[in-house]
Amino acid sequence: MNGTTNSRRKAANALRTIGEVVEETGIAAHVLRYWERQVSALRPVRRAGDRRYYRAEDVALISEMARLINDEGYTLDGAARAATGRKRTTGTKVAPASDPVYASMANGARGDGAISLARLRDIRDRLHDSLERNA
Repeated sequence: MNGTTNSRRKAANALRTIGEVVEETGIAAHVLRYWERQVSALRPVRRAGDRRYYRAEDVALISEMARLINDEGYTLDGAARAATGRKRTTGTKVAPASDPVYASMANGARGDGAISLARLRDIRDRLHDSLERNA
């Protein structure tokens, strides 16, 4: 895109309705409304009649979160933290290094503590093979 949307040819910094964001990102409206409740950084402007208007930064955040969730296997919370640069400050548990499950998972962990989708698939396949051998 060259600074405008395909459907309405708006300027890159123009406010967008939820319908325009759905069209641009492919994320359903009900999912966007859910994300708004769950992700504090996603706060569209609200005008008369409680209509949502998304800024260019909101659309960029939505697009990045969608990429992280759909392509990288992040959870919503993890995608929001990664996209906004926030770090989890509470509820973080550290697994003991002696635990072989956590030790093997750590080999596929990224710097932010998330496990890559490829590593998760590898773990799934190994578990499946193991179950087949023991069945």
